[in-house]
Amino acid sequence: MQKKITTLFTDIGGVLLTNGWDRHARGEASVLFNLDSVDLEERHHLTFDTYEVGKLTLDEYLERIVFFEERNFTYDDFKEFMFKNRFLIPK
Repeated sequence: MQKKITTLFTDIGGVLLTNGWDRHARGEASVLFNLDSVDLEERHHLTFDTYEVGKLTLDEYLERIVFFEERNFTYDDFKEFMFKNRFLIPK
């Protein structure tokens, strides 16, 4: 027996789950990883739409907003923070 879709949830950010990788989450990351929050916000706004529609991987997105210069932490450190706090869900 094939099951039918009976329910479709839309716009669930902040209602059923978190707001995801929002300004608050990026602010927390700025403090924890000692990033320039203004620069992070500008880079995020220039890049996130491309990531969101699947034209960039998460690592490519992070390369543009965080790892465009040498850091004392790794991609994995940063992604662990994002996933642990449920700002992003691993694909």
